[in-house]
Amino acid sequence: MTAFTTEFTPVQSLLGGGLVGLAAVLLMALHGRIAGMTGILAGAFAPGGGWRLAFLAGAVAAPLLLVRLDGVAVDFSSPVPLGWTALSGLMVGIGVSYGGGCTSGHGVCGLARLSARSLVATLSFMLATGATVYATRHLAGGF
Repeated sequence: MTAFTTEFTPVQSLLGGGLVGLAAVLLMALHGRIAGMTGILAGAFAPGGGWRLAFLAGAVAAPLLLVRLDGVAVDFSSPVPLGWTALSGLMVGIGVSYGGGCTSGHGVCGLARLSARSLVATLSFMLATGATVYATRHLAGGF
């Protein structure tokens, strides 16, 4: 079983979370839109999707710019085989469809609006995630 390690980065985490919140507030205030990444991605190539493409470009460019300015290398490797990663992405996509949104739409924007539906959805996401990690690491032998 592979050991997973992470670094404790409270300052970067706080700044990153603040920027995510600021982006969500600005998108709502300036465009009346919820910053749900799956909804933004789904409508990016539809008519009127220019703001969505700009939002996605910023979501990709910002961390790349930070890496360039800060000089910190980000490891994008994964110990999980590509087939499992693809299957996981498909399952998340199906869950997003049935759940009426993703963790960014419900967790960041919905909870900020005190939406009871978003609270239930976010708790469901987190419980399912915890159960999946537990089952994968402890019952199925982990990756």
